[in-house]
Amino acid sequence: MSDRALPIARAWPLNLAGWRGHLMALGVVACAILAIFFADVAGMVSIWWNASTFGHCLFIPLLIGWMVQQRLPGLRQLQPVAWAPGLLWLAAGAFAWLLGAAAGVAMVRHGALVVMLQGATIALLGPAVARALLFPLFYAFFMVPFGEEIVPPLQLVTARIAMLLLDLSGVPAHMEGIFITTPTGYFEVAEACSGAKFLIAMTAYGTLVCNICFRTWKRRILFLASALTLSVLANGVRAYATILVAHLTTVDAAVGFDHVVYGWLFFAIIMVVVMAAAWPFFDRKPGDPWFDPAALQGGARQSPAGGVAGAALALIAAAPLWLAITAAASDPLPPMLALPEVKGWTHAPDRQAYPWKPRFDGADHFVTGRYRNAQGQVVDLSIATYARQDEGRELVGFAQGAADPDSQWVWSSPAAAPADARGEQITAPGPVVRHVVSFYRVGSGAPTGSKPQVKIETMAARLLGRDQRAIAILVSAEEGEGHPADAAIAAFLTDLGAVQLLADRAVGIR
Repeated sequence: MSDRALPIARAWPLNLAGWRGHLMALGVVACAILAIFFADVAGMVSIWWNASTFGHCLFIPLLIGWMVQQRLPGLRQLQPVAWAPGLLWLAAGAFAWLLGAAAGVAMVRHGALVVMLQGATIALLGPAVARALLFPLFYAFFMVPFGEEIVPPLQLVTARIAMLLLDLSGVPAHMEGIFITTPTGYFEVAEACSGAKFLIAMTAYGTLVCNICFRTWKRRILFLASALTLSVLANGVRAYATILVAHLTTVDAAVGFDHVVYGWLFFAIIMVVVMAAAWPFFDRKPGDPWFDPAALQGGARQSPAGGVAGAALALIAAAPLWLAITAAASDPLPPMLALPEVKGWTHAPDRQAYPWKPRFDGADHFVTGRYRNAQGQVVDLSIATYARQDEGRELVGFAQGAADPDSQWVWSSPAAAPADARGEQITAPGPVVRHVVSFYRVGSGAPTGSKPQVKIETMAARLLGRDQRAIAILVSAEEGEGHPADAAIAAFLTDLGAVQLLADRAVGIR
């Protein structure tokens, strides 16, 4: 009985040699990454599916698979090895995820997942295979939904291009932020009209073309720069054409024109123009090898595949474990939050010209009120406090702050603000123009208007167990004839005194 069992016992250890064994180990580690960080994986896929700006990301995994398939003849000539130094890249990804989770920045967490998968590939297949797959591994970064930050500046650029062309066409127009007024109507260069989704998709498409169609870096850089520049200019021309059609006909006709021109058809036309212009300069021929297997093979010191896989699993588990261990219990907030009394100002029951309320999802306390002084200046003060920030209840982030995307208020341009605050001009139908000055603070630090600074301070508080209480203080005023918003805000801030003291009282520090 024991003699018959002996061959089975000897055959039991897994053989991790060769492509099959290394791919098996890589599959285990990759599945562990996807399982441990499933919430982030699901969030990333949800963005691909629901946000039109990132719809192209759905095709990136298929393109990566296609690029790997194109390289299979050369890959079969390489010998995979387990390479312990590759764990450094995986560790960098795990650390980046830890920072992103602590700061509440989804883009960093999503990018960290890609880095961890890249690190697992390098560690379990070796440097030769990694160099052979260098571009597909790099291209995986385009699975990360990024680029929303360029929307406001692109809105301004699009509006300025449209204004320049309107001036050249002799159409009388006035621009205020992202709003353009003509005798025909009042036009907004909205987020959807900024051209951001086309620029982001063109970056992914152009990068792929650079690898497939060009061999020299000079031509690659020139092609990508030209493609991106053309995308921005073409979107400005589209906005100009829409306003021009409205000026020559009716607004309804312009809306119909925009619906026909805008969309992926517009992007397809730009791609055709770009490819047609670049075609004569392609210097990679069909069938050219992607790499030289003989030049890549050898030179790497092999490590035990099982040991490398085990170390990889330990590294990816360490990041969420560290965050769970170091997460500090939040300090309590006062049971109630009240608006302050400000010398020279009284609470005013006046109605707003257009209803405005800043958005702070999940805030533990939120109050807002209107003040008036003897000079007739009127401001609105809003305060939101958090005992601690978590996913979905953050001080700064998408949809948070002065302009709620679910309301009629839209961001139109930067506005004047003190050095430690953020100034914004927002606009509602009417048009009603409002200036907002926002102060943010995490823990007992100094107020700031910088959203990146808020994220950094939140990250430090969560990683190091510091005070996580956070507050947003927004002072706002409507722009009116003879009553400039900036002057009203400045007068109120002067009489309010140190914003730091108000923040201390609101979160219960003093």
